Amino acid sequence: MEWTDDAVVIGVRRHGESAVILEAMTPTRGRHAGLVRGGRSQKLQPVLQPGNSVRLVWRARLEEHLGNYSVEGLSLRAGHLIDNAAALAALVHLGGLLKLLPERDPHPNLYEALLAIVQHLDDLPLAASLVARFELMLLAELGFGLDLTECAASGAREDLIYVSPKSGRAVSRDAGKPYGDRLLPLPRFLMADASAQAPPAGDLVAAFRLTQHFLTRLVFEPRGLHAPEARERFVGAVSRL
Repeated sequence: MEWTDDAVVIGVRRHGESAVILEAMTPTRGRHAGLVRGGRSQKLQPVLQPGNSVRLVWRARLEEHLGNYSVEGLSLRAGHLIDNAAALAALVHLGGLLKLLPERDPHPNLYEALLAIVQHLDDLPLAASLVARFELMLLAELGFGLDLTECAASGAREDLIYVSPKSGRAVSRDAGKPYGDRLLPLPRFLMADASAQAPPAGDLVAAFRLTQHFLTRLVFEPRGLHAPEARERFVGAVSRL
């Protein structure tokens, strides 16, 4: 068995004296692990860092085996982010979210979203908006997608400014006005037709409050997990913008 694909490194762990097990996100094979012999060498260590783009050749006798990776570095971003605490927290958080997905299950949209984030981690406002959208996308991929297209009460498609914390559906200004204190704010940049520009810091914080509510209730708590510390560090950096 053999295949070749581009990937983004999301995690590495030691295996034996000189090898590592590399975990990467690929466009066609999802989150996929493999053994890299000599992965702790001076040559390969800078390549096998979270956030780097690499080209992988995977070989194994049977498809269900762990298999071996040959790795070629394509874009080695990690070295430029070593002093960027917010970027490093984002990488740890994204890797943790991707580990919630079944291994080797393709999620090409998440791969593209991850690639966009790691390409902009040196621009915190833009990266934060992409991470918030990534969290929404992950919820959808796990079967918990929010419906932000129309008002849950009236069916209106305009002036949607709230989200119901129970149903995950959007609510318009008029329909939600009597219950505003019980609804979650819906930042405009999360809408499908929103501009790609980085939003104000207040909207970013509101977006992370929204995604945290549904991640906690639908994903973390049912699995006995807590909100990741890396996410808290990243959102803390965003809130100080």
